[in-house]
Amino acid sequence: MRIDKKKEIVKDLHEKFLRSKVVIVTDYKGLDVTTINDLRRKLGAEEIEYKVVKNSLLIRASEETDIALIKDHFKGPSAVALSYDDPVAPAKVLTKFSEEHKKLEIKTGVMDGKVLDVDAIKTISTLPSREELLGQFLSAANGVVTGFVRVLNAIPVQFLNVLQAIKEQKEADGLE
Repeated sequence: MRIDKKKEIVKDLHEKFLRSKVVIVTDYKGLDVTTINDLRRKLGAEEIEYKVVKNSLLIRASEETDIALIKDHFKGPSAVALSYDDPVAPAKVLTKFSEEHKKLEIKTGVMDGKVLDVDAIKTISTLPSREELLGQFLSAANGVVTGFVRVLNAIPVQFLNVLQAIKEQKEADGLE
């Protein structure tokens, strides 16, 4: 590969490292092309990039980024999964895929400047996705608003009940 092409790859990857919310490093040794393409398709469906890059280029691209914290793990066949929106999605997809395909090994990751070991990545994979969390939040917020409306609605209803009781009592007193 020519040096200008390598520089372009490093620059592009460096910018992606800066934008990403989470980067997870995997070892894909032993996986055939069809299986890797299947993994890429599953990751792509979640808007996650999966890059197979030479370790020397990964190390250079990681300079002055949080990814430099894990550059020692760029040994052997390495690929990186990058997510720009949902930090949980790559952990979910990679963990599930590695359970189905034992040859895919999750090495490490970085999220918000913190190094993630395999156990942390597996723990993150059990968290609800961004969409699920937003749904839970909206459900809770809707419940609060609904309760508030019911309380506000109950005040005039109770007031009318009191007026009705007074009216009925006066009618009963007037009849006697």
